[in-house]
Amino acid sequence: MNTVEIGRLGEELAEKFLNSKGVQITARNVRYKKFEIDLISETTEEVIVYEVKLRHTRKLGEPWRAVTRTKQRQIITVADHFQKQRNSIKNVRFDIISIIHNEFETDIEHIQYAFAP
Repeated sequence: MNTVEIGRLGEELAEKFLNSKGVQITARNVRYKKFEIDLISETTEEVIVYEVKLRHTRKLGEPWRAVTRTKQRQIITVADHFQKQRNSIKNVRFDIISIIHNEFETDIEHIQYAFAP
């Protein structure tokens, strides 16, 4: 699997997981400049941005650890653009969906309020 396929698989697993919790995804792969948000859902009060990280093993650490401060700033930039385009004043929450997926396990961790602007 190449990185695009791994990313797509992670997003599919994350969306199924979120759907099972009653969350409906309203946007996917939102781009601004060269940055991207993986998944977005909304409530009446807030926009929830999900960064999805999938790894096949824990050898390099938990997947969520790959969401560095630099990556967070990129996601925040896209979220700001997304909000401005829609003239939205809703609060934005940033979550991480951290996935370990291989032939032996699929372990999904949803980290709410993972970071803030």
